[in-house]
Amino acid sequence: MARIIAVANQKGGVGKTTTVVNVGAILAEKGYRVLLVDLDPQAALTASFGANPSTFKGSTYHLLLAHELDPQPLVLRQVRPHLDLLPATVDLSGAEVELVSQIGREYLLQEISASLADDYDFILIDCGPSLGLLTVNALTAADEVLIPVLSEYLALRGVGILLDTVGRVRDHTNEHLAVLGIVVTSYDANALHNREVLAEIREMFGRRVFNSVIRRNTRYAEAAAANMPVTEYAPEHAITNDYRSLVEEILNDHL
Repeated sequence: MARIIAVANQKGGVGKTTTVVNVGAILAEKGYRVLLVDLDPQAALTASFGANPSTFKGSTYHLLLAHELDPQPLVLRQVRPHLDLLPATVDLSGAEVELVSQIGREYLLQEISASLADDYDFILIDCGPSLGLLTVNALTAADEVLIPVLSEYLALRGVGILLDTVGRVRDHTNEHLAVLGIVVTSYDANALHNREVLAEIREMFGRRVFNSVIRRNTRYAEAAAANMPVTEYAPEHAITNDYRSLVEEILNDHL
């Protein structure tokens, strides 16, 4: 059975998609069978691999809204060796409204994931910047939640709100949901503000915070523009080692 990890934060621009792309790519490099699930209406994860929506047989939108669909034919196979993708399209932006009338609406992705779980070692879910029904679906389906957070003071409040949501999901739809950890992104060790925020995050959340931090660098944007993981675009660059270090912590269950 796959280990299912939702990568979530209601704040945009914190590196959720970048984290999913690169953690997934590194796990696949190590030989693990990995499925990436795009649950963000902006479909940035799908775009990160240069996937063409006109060639899709369907997307996460169609799976959530049509219970009878088999997810297997919708998976884009081998976007990289050992790495598959369940894509999203802009249609997903209407799902929040359309799901309101669905019976068991919080459990739809859980049902989809369960039908795919035997085929993979890891399923990583890229959530959009909200705490709506799509993110609740991801948290209900997941074993763990990985939280990327910027090294900025306003980010601290957002983490608290997300952890409250995780608690409510545990109470109502997924009692086994665990916090895998908090990873600080876009970090600049030369900036006093960043260093102060990192210290405060570690003080507030303790061992929930990964030792690995993801440094700020333009290579991430360049890699995205080239439709590549940064591990492929700049394999020897120091920032690639940030994600390699994070993956080692994930595999070793840093908590």
